[in-house]
Amino acid sequence: MEETTRVAPFKAFKRCTGNFRKGDLDLTGIESMDQCRHTLEQHNWNIEAAVQDRLNEQEGVPSVFNPPPSRPLQVNTADHRIYSYVVSRPQPRGLLGWGYYLIMLPFRFTYYTILDIFRFALRFIRPDPRSRVTDPVGDIVSFMHSFEEKYGRAHPVFYQGTYSQALNDAKRELRFLLVYLHGDDHQDSDEFCRNTLCAPEVISLINTRMLFWACSTNKPEGYRVSQALRENTYPFLAMIMLKDRRMTVVGRLEGLIQPDDLINQLTFIMDANQTYLVSERLERCREVPQ
Repeated sequence: MEETTRVAPFKAFKRCTGNFRKGDLDLTGIESMDQCRHTLEQHNWNIEAAVQDRLNEQEGVPSVFNPPPSRPLQVNTADHRIYSYVVSRPQPRGLLGWGYYLIMLPFRFTYYTILDIFRFALRFIRPDPRSRVTDPVGDIVSFMHSFEEKYGRAHPVFYQGTYSQALNDAKRELRFLLVYLHGDDHQDSDEFCRNTLCAPEVISLINTRMLFWACSTNKPEGYRVSQALRENTYPFLAMIMLKDRRMTVVGRLEGLIQPDDLINQLTFIMDANQTYLVSERLERCREVPQ
């Protein structure tokens, strides 16, 4: 029955783009021919996007492809009680290690200096394209596909929605939200994703205890979140939850962290803040009319 419901809108919108026969619109619940045309025009005649939004509307889920304008949920990042854990890169060991480090140091310095100068000069020629978020869900899906192509399908379940939607769901469900910002150009990103984020024990913890939202900072949606959370290095993880009636960053993890260490840090952050979620649940129960 559910499958029939989900297929019906596609057929109706498909016919709406063709002969515009009124009888065909009954399958979607849209009785107006003009409304059907208007819905398709809102999605640039993308049938799949229009159908998905129609399904979301029928199921009471907020629009993903064409979300209604609303004030984004604010996140408190200035709490002085934020737990911060930074993993520094290991120092070279032995004569060979230090020799290699000193030989490569000028090359790294030159490369990153030229890269920073180029990016700085490019801003005067044209604005950063990442500053315009036009398809936030597309950014998330694109990152997810590229992640799976590079690291495989064994990974924590990605939240397939915008950052704002993830915040709203975490707030409504009173769950922890783990945000991962991926730095494509950082030397530690590949090792972190391959060996830490895709480790079975890490996957199990994240999937059972929290929501997981991730995006590349090279994508407009990821760049926008990066500007809000202001990470210092990569890999970067932020734990967000409802605390004192505000969505608050309660933990920041930066640097190449190993699987066991990541599990310990995430568990510590959750245990230290679990009482806030318990209090909020009790408060909501009191507000429900008997």
